[in-house]
Amino acid sequence: MRHRHTLLLGLCLAFLSLPAMAEDEEATAPRAGLKQDAVPSVMQKAVDDFIRPGYRDLLEGTETLAEAAHTLCEKPSAETLGDVRMSFDEVVQQWSAIEIVRVGPVIEGNRFERVLFFPDRKSTGLKQVQRILATNDETATAAETLKGKSVAAQGLGALEYVLYGTGADVLPAERNGFRCRYGAAIADNLKAVAGELHAEWEKPDGVQAAWKKPGPDNPVYRDGKEAATELLGVLVHGVESIRDQRLRPFYAGIIKGEPDKGHPKMAIYWRSGNTMPALSVNFTALQTLFNAADMQALLPDGNDDVVSAVNYLLQAIVDDLDEIDLPIDEAIADSEQRGRLNRILQNTNDVLQRLNLDFGAAIGLGAGFSFADGD
Repeated sequence: MRHRHTLLLGLCLAFLSLPAMAEDEEATAPRAGLKQDAVPSVMQKAVDDFIRPGYRDLLEGTETLAEAAHTLCEKPSAETLGDVRMSFDEVVQQWSAIEIVRVGPVIEGNRFERVLFFPDRKSTGLKQVQRILATNDETATAAETLKGKSVAAQGLGALEYVLYGTGADVLPAERNGFRCRYGAAIADNLKAVAGELHAEWEKPDGVQAAWKKPGPDNPVYRDGKEAATELLGVLVHGVESIRDQRLRPFYAGIIKGEPDKGHPKMAIYWRSGNTMPALSVNFTALQTLFNAADMQALLPDGNDDVVSAVNYLLQAIVDDLDEIDLPIDEAIADSEQRGRLNRILQNTNDVLQRLNLDFGAAIGLGAGFSFADGD
């Protein structure tokens, strides 16, 4: 009988201790929820250490490009053409480093499209550029009148065709020729747009203030969660747009067990050979923003694996991109480089899941949350 009472007492004590054990387990498990007090610092770092320097670099690069373009027109030669092409490559890099920020001033006034109209699925932009060149449309040779034309005729894609497309062989031989003057106007237009973006982000009481000071009086971000969600959305949309608008159009990976034959001329910057360098900078920029803003600080304790996974995947993508050194058509046909493209696509999908689901869940965004509509 005494044994029975002892057994019952033990069972009762065991049941009484269950809530305490559950509390201990809960205390050691990662908790979902945004660290609200970290938001202002993270947003400030995103602005001051990534966005503002990015637009400053773009402005400086476009200023150099415009100067080189006008020099080419005045003093055409293989050397001055080489200077313009080198400056063009640098601007592509600078734009690729900041184009992932598709919020704020860049989406106002068609600024994004005025810098880069892509993808050009129906070759609309190409046809417009070719028509301008074929008809010697003088209204395209001054930035003031060029900006009134289609966005497809005034950005990096148009300038790439001027510098590398059919007929570009006249550039080092023809002083103040139409093609060169059109290219110089495009460069001037790029400089003007870059100047506008730089100026907007430098205003202390402008967009940077909205990012840095979320709160009930902020017309853009009413609280820290809205601000943090916007920042995470920059990364999520950045990965999605690179995958859907940069990678998949020219190579979709494995289709029904067979590798995609590819569409090399649908790759961005294929004429100038900037496809892979631009993609590499895109993904490097995502990783730089993620770390420069110290987005890890937004996460509750116990989520270090999310940060490690995001960094690992983004770095793996960049490493593979940097190893693809053949022209696009040859890279797709080469088994080793095609294998890298397949891995890039897979890792792009994986990092998107890590950001959208794992990071989002960790800061308290529900499973049904959509960055597209903000609910």
